[in-house]
Order: sequence, then structure tokens, then C-alpha cells
Amino acid sequence: MKTSLITNIKKMKNCHIGIILDGNRRWAQERGLSPTEGHREGLETAGKIIREAHKKGIGMLTLFVFSTENWKRPKKEVVFLMGLIQSFFNKEFKKEKKSFLFDKIKIRVVGERDKISSKINKIIERVEEKTRKNKEMILNIALSYGGRSEILGVIKKAVRDGISEKEVTEDYVKKNLLAPDMDLIIRTGKEKRLSNFFIWQAAYSELYFLDKYWPDFNEKDLGEALDYYKKRQRRFGE
Repeated sequence: MKTSLITNIKKMKNCHIGIILDGNRRWAQERGLSPTEGHREGLETAGKIIREAHKKGIGMLTLFVFSTENWKRPKKEVVFLMGLIQSFFNKEFKKEKKSFLFDKIKIRVVGERDKISSKINKIIERVEEKTRKNKEMILNIALSYGGRSEILGVIKKAVRDGISEKEVTEDYVKKNLLAPDMDLIIRTGKEKRLSNFFIWQAAYSELYFLDKYWPDFNEKDLGEALDYYKKRQRRFGE
């Protein structure tokens, strides 16, 4: 029955966990630092959590790194964020020893790539190709991503392909989305909303909100969120 405890329904390997990385700027502001320092610290946190998720055997992890709305932020901040992402991937490529990310995890970047510079897009293509055959965990990096935009993209594809009204089913939509349904969504930043984060896939997700900023999120917090999830009874509307 779907009312059984989640531990009897799925193992962690089959779970899709989404995280909204919120609070970098406020974390920095409260410490008298620049927003860039908050983003830099947030990147360090992301690395730790990716490793911990892999250690716990999570099958798929999706991180909300940069939304379509984030392009409206000050140009200096946006340029820094893109540069931070670029340098992170370049650093992993140049490591003499085997890279944990590139040897264990399949990396996918999902979002509106046409808004991202050609230079960063080339790096993304290299990352995806290098990790394409990895099977231990899938990491989706939501970059220039918006939930409404994703759904509009599916509608436009249906129109372009001449799909009939009868053929536009839930299965058709799911097949053309950028990621599958999410089991658990975690949000930091002391806010309690989804903020356009995979709104189709979040229909029956368990939601977990924290009263701390993303740079302060740690391995223990992830464990507590997973413990909360395991205790939930998922009825899916039944």
C-alpha cells in the first residue's frame, strides 16, 4: 500500500532529492561581508553536500544553483557567480588525482542554456560528456532554470511537433521534462516557498524547510532531513 512507511516503499538509491540553495547573500550581509563571499562559501557547502549525498546512497540529487529570475541581479554579482561555476569545473578537470565528481557521478546541467555564455556552455558540455557513463549517482545542476519556463518549453515542443490534444498526456509531459518527480525538497534560507523550483515534479514531494542559510547547511542537516522523509507516509492523493 502507498500508505506504508517510505522505508518500505523505496530505498535511498531510488530517491530523487532536490535542494533550494537559499541564503548566501543574507549569510554574508549578517557577517559584514560582500555577496560574493556568501556565494563562495555556498559553493564549498555544495561540494560537501554532494559528497554526503553520494555517501548515503542517494540516487539523484538536484541543486537549484541559479534561477531564471536571478539574471535580474546586479551584473557584477551575476558575472561573479558564473565565474565561480566556471572555475569550479575547471579546477576539477585539472586535478592530477582522480576527481570524485567526475569519476563517480553523472552530472547534468538543466536550464535555459541559451542565456549562458558560449564559454561556460563549452565547459558544461565537457563535464556532461566526461561523466556520461558514471552510474553511482546523478547530479542535476539547475542553472538558469525556472519551473514555469520548463513547462512552457514542453508546450512549445508539442506545438512544434504537431502533437494532437489527445496525445498530450501526463506521460508525454513527464517524458519531456528536464528531471523526474522529486521525493523530497529541502530549502534553506528561512523561507517557506518553492520559488519556481520544478513545480510539476514537486506535486507530491515531501517539503523540508530550515531556519538557516545555505552556507551553514551541513552533513548533519542533510541526515536529519532524510530521517524526516523516511518517517513520512506518502498517499499520493489516495
